[in-house]
Amino acid sequence: MPPIDQEDILMLAHSLDDVVDLAEEVSDKIELYGVRSITDSAKSFGQCLAKAGTELATALERFSVSQDLVPALEEIHRLENEGDAITRHALQKLFDLNHQTAADLIKWKDLYALLEATLDECESAAEILESISIKKA
Repeated sequence: MPPIDQEDILMLAHSLDDVVDLAEEVSDKIELYGVRSITDSAKSFGQCLAKAGTELATALERFSVSQDLVPALEEIHRLENEGDAITRHALQKLFDLNHQTAADLIKWKDLYALLEATLDECESAAEILESISIKKA
Protein backbone atom coordinates (compact mmCIF):
# COMPACT_ATOMS: atom_id res chain seq x y z
CA MET A 1 0.00 0.00 0.00
CA PRO A 2 1.58 3.31 -1.06
CA PRO A 3 2.04 6.05 1.52
CA ILE A 4 -0.22 9.10 1.54
CA ASP A 5 1.23 12.19 -0.11
CA GLN A 6 1.90 15.08 2.23
CA GLU A 7 -0.07 17.39 -0.05
CA ASP A 8 -3.12 15.13 0.26
CA ILE A 9 -2.84 15.04 4.04
CA LEU A 10 -2.57 18.82 4.12
CA MET A 11 -5.55 19.26 1.77
CA LEU A 12 -7.70 16.93 3.91
CA ALA A 13 -6.61 18.63 7.13
CA HIS A 14 -7.46 22.06 5.70
CA SER A 15 -10.86 20.85 4.55
CA LEU A 16 -11.68 19.34 7.94
CA ASP A 17 -10.51 22.57 9.61
CA ASP A 18 -12.81 24.53 7.29
CA VAL A 19 -15.77 22.38 8.39
CA VAL A 20 -15.05 23.19 12.03
CA ASP A 21 -14.43 26.89 11.32
CA LEU A 22 -17.70 27.25 9.39
CA ALA A 23 -19.68 25.45 12.09
CA GLU A 24 -18.13 27.74 14.69
CA GLU A 25 -19.00 30.77 12.55
CA VAL A 26 -22.65 29.69 12.49
CA SER A 27 -22.64 29.52 16.27
CA ASP A 28 -20.90 32.90 16.55
CA LYS A 29 -23.36 34.55 14.16
CA ILE A 30 -26.36 33.17 16.06
CA GLU A 31 -25.01 34.84 19.18
CA LEU A 32 -23.92 38.01 17.36
CA TYR A 33 -27.33 38.40 15.71
CA GLY A 34 -29.14 37.84 18.99
CA VAL A 35 -31.24 35.03 17.55
CA ARG A 36 -33.84 34.13 20.18
CA SER A 37 -35.34 31.07 18.54
CA ILE A 38 -34.04 28.74 15.88
CA THR A 39 -36.25 28.15 12.85
CA ASP A 40 -37.47 24.66 12.00
CA SER A 41 -35.42 24.82 8.80
CA ALA A 42 -32.26 25.64 10.74
CA LYS A 43 -32.98 22.78 13.15
CA SER A 44 -33.39 20.40 10.19
CA PHE A 45 -30.13 21.69 8.74
CA GLY A 46 -28.40 21.17 12.09
CA GLN A 47 -29.57 17.56 12.17
CA CYS A 48 -28.35 17.08 8.62
CA LEU A 49 -24.95 18.53 9.54
CA ALA A 50 -24.69 16.33 12.63
CA LYS A 51 -25.36 13.24 10.51
CA ALA A 52 -22.82 14.37 7.90
CA GLY A 53 -20.24 14.88 10.66
CA THR A 54 -20.89 11.38 11.97
CA GLU A 55 -20.58 9.93 8.47
CA LEU A 56 -17.36 11.86 7.88
CA ALA A 57 -15.94 10.48 11.14
CA THR A 58 -16.99 6.98 10.05
CA ALA A 59 -15.30 7.46 6.67
CA LEU A 60 -12.10 8.61 8.38
CA GLU A 61 -12.15 5.60 10.72
CA ARG A 62 -12.78 3.20 7.83
CA PHE A 63 -10.03 4.86 5.82
CA SER A 64 -7.53 4.41 8.63
CA VAL A 65 -8.09 0.63 8.59
CA SER A 66 -8.42 0.37 4.79
CA GLN A 67 -12.12 -0.49 4.78
CA ASP A 68 -14.73 0.45 2.17
CA LEU A 69 -15.60 4.16 2.32
CA VAL A 70 -18.33 4.13 -0.31
CA PRO A 71 -21.39 3.82 1.99
CA ALA A 72 -20.29 6.74 4.19
CA LEU A 73 -19.29 8.87 1.19
CA GLU A 74 -22.61 8.21 -0.55
CA GLU A 75 -24.50 9.16 2.61
CA ILE A 76 -22.56 12.43 2.90
CA HIS A 77 -23.44 13.21 -0.71
CA ARG A 78 -27.10 12.39 -0.05
CA LEU A 79 -27.08 14.62 3.04
CA GLU A 80 -25.55 17.47 1.07
CA ASN A 81 -28.37 17.17 -1.47
CA GLU A 82 -30.88 17.12 1.39
CA GLY A 83 -29.23 20.27 2.75
CA ASP A 84 -29.66 21.98 -0.62
CA ALA A 85 -33.38 21.18 -0.52
CA ILE A 86 -33.65 22.45 3.05
CA THR A 87 -31.94 25.70 2.02
CA ARG A 88 -34.29 26.25 -0.91
CA HIS A 89 -37.33 25.60 1.27
CA ALA A 90 -35.98 27.79 4.09
CA LEU A 91 -35.33 30.73 1.78
CA GLN A 92 -38.75 30.37 0.21
CA LYS A 93 -40.39 30.40 3.63
CA LEU A 94 -38.22 33.31 4.71
CA PHE A 95 -39.35 35.49 1.83
CA ASP A 96 -42.97 34.29 1.97
CA LEU A 97 -43.43 35.43 5.54
CA ASN A 98 -44.58 39.02 5.46
CA HIS A 99 -43.98 39.66 9.13
CA GLN A 100 -40.18 39.44 8.87
CA THR A 101 -38.19 42.59 9.36
CA ALA A 102 -35.45 43.44 6.88
CA ALA A 103 -32.89 42.73 9.59
CA ASP A 104 -34.35 39.26 10.19
CA LEU A 105 -34.24 38.51 6.47
CA ILE A 106 -30.58 39.46 6.30
CA LYS A 107 -29.69 37.49 9.44
CA TRP A 108 -31.41 34.29 8.39
CA LYS A 109 -30.24 34.49 4.78
CA ASP A 110 -26.68 34.73 6.10
CA LEU A 111 -27.17 31.89 8.58
CA TYR A 112 -28.69 29.60 5.95
CA ALA A 113 -25.79 30.35 3.60
CA LEU A 114 -23.29 29.48 6.34
CA LEU A 115 -25.11 26.27 7.19
CA GLU A 116 -25.09 25.27 3.53
CA ALA A 117 -21.38 26.17 3.18
CA THR A 118 -20.60 23.97 6.19
CA LEU A 119 -22.37 21.00 4.65
CA ASP A 120 -20.73 21.68 1.28
CA GLU A 121 -17.36 21.57 3.00
CA CYS A 122 -18.24 18.22 4.60
CA GLU A 123 -18.83 16.89 1.11
CA SER A 124 -15.54 18.41 -0.10
CA ALA A 125 -13.66 16.70 2.72
CA ALA A 126 -15.35 13.41 1.79
CA GLU A 127 -14.32 13.87 -1.84
CA ILE A 128 -10.71 14.54 -0.81
CA LEU A 129 -10.76 11.39 1.32
CA GLU A 130 -12.15 9.43 -1.61
CA SER A 131 -9.40 10.77 -3.88
CA ILE A 132 -6.70 9.76 -1.39
CA SER A 133 -8.30 6.34 -1.05
CA ILE A 134 -8.20 5.83 -4.83
CA LYS A 135 -4.52 6.85 -4.95
CA LYS A 136 -3.74 4.39 -2.14
CA ALA A 137 -5.44 1.48 -3.89
